[in-house]
Amino acid sequence: MGNTEKKNIIDTLKERGFVKQIVFEDDLYKLLGEKSVSFYIGYDPTADSLHVGHYLTLMAAGFMQRAGHRPIILIGGATAMVGDPSGRTDMRSVMTDETLKRNVECFKKQMTKFISFEGENAAIIVNNADWILGLKFMDFIRDIGAEFSVNKMLAAECFKSRMEKGLTFLEFSYMLLQSYDFFELFKKHGCVLQCGGDDQWSNMLFGADLIRKKLRKEAYAMTFELLTTADGKKMGKTMKGALWLDAEKTPPYEFYQYWRNIEDISVAKCMRFLTFMELDRIDELTRYTDERINEAKKVLAYEITKLIHGEEAAKEAEKQAAAAFSNNADDMPALTVPCGMTRITDILFFAKLAPSKGEARRLIEGGGIRVNDDKIDDVNYEVSGALTGGFVLHKGKKIHLKIEIGK
Repeated sequence: MGNTEKKNIIDTLKERGFVKQIVFEDDLYKLLGEKSVSFYIGYDPTADSLHVGHYLTLMAAGFMQRAGHRPIILIGGATAMVGDPSGRTDMRSVMTDETLKRNVECFKKQMTKFISFEGENAAIIVNNADWILGLKFMDFIRDIGAEFSVNKMLAAECFKSRMEKGLTFLEFSYMLLQSYDFFELFKKHGCVLQCGGDDQWSNMLFGADLIRKKLRKEAYAMTFELLTTADGKKMGKTMKGALWLDAEKTPPYEFYQYWRNIEDISVAKCMRFLTFMELDRIDELTRYTDERINEAKKVLAYEITKLIHGEEAAKEAEKQAAAAFSNNADDMPALTVPCGMTRITDILFFAKLAPSKGEARRLIEGGGIRVNDDKIDDVNYEVSGALTGGFVLHKGKKIHLKIEIGK
């Protein structure tokens, strides 16, 4: 991707609402305006797919690459074994080396939706296991640990929130290891800037400080806003868990429907954060309410689904959503359940409309389930007669699924 942005990328990111905090902003602004800069963002491979929580930082990386800067994607193959306490109140489970390697292989394909690994300013992927796993403990503590003040570390928010439950030395070391990542990338790849979510601010400050102390060179950090709902909760959480970028984990129709049904107040923000749409068009789509904002949601859902799953999948999801709204069963997403499965709680669980049969019963008791036009109020209800040939299962007002029973 070439340099298609004339303005300073910090201006672009601020206009779209990305920027939260910057270390030495005036100096970084000047640097980014004068030349191409290598920057990095880190991702721990704790699952075999990225999710919506990663989406915003990848979009920011995409904008920065389009402005002529080079992304370095750091995969935390080593630090994922430790567990980052930032934004957490519990300790992450230690993963096996085999699992970590499998997860790393799944990331690059999804990342190509946002950034390019070819051509000018091609992104690269590095794995911190390459330099961390071979470290000797005493050498690391002497050369790197000596540069860290325990008093300053304990004052960091990510550690303060863990003190009551207890903080292991394993977790405490994460800040040193992330700082060392920045240090190594500066030396190996000329990386002068670390970017990430604002929950990483403390770790990023210590990394930039380590470079200044050890190498007598300037390094910078820039954090982005977190993707949250109007009441401050992390966006991308569904009844089934995280909203994944993998179509096997979150089908395109469900992915589309999530964005189609977000709160009105978040539509403009999500357009700025999660699409490459021009700001003028976003303003035109979202400056009005009621019917206009409803149409804007359709555009948002389509654009995000197209970016992640491709144009064909986005068009199909759009068609299925319209069919569900109009009760046109022919175009609804369809699912065939096993022969003989007629109990409604079993079907809800099998269709992944409820995470458990207990939750399926609660949905029924709450009046949230309909079969065709009939509300179901009996948790022991079983489909029978003509319904065994197929019916539409409705969960609330937003989820509609055509069910066929296998023969």
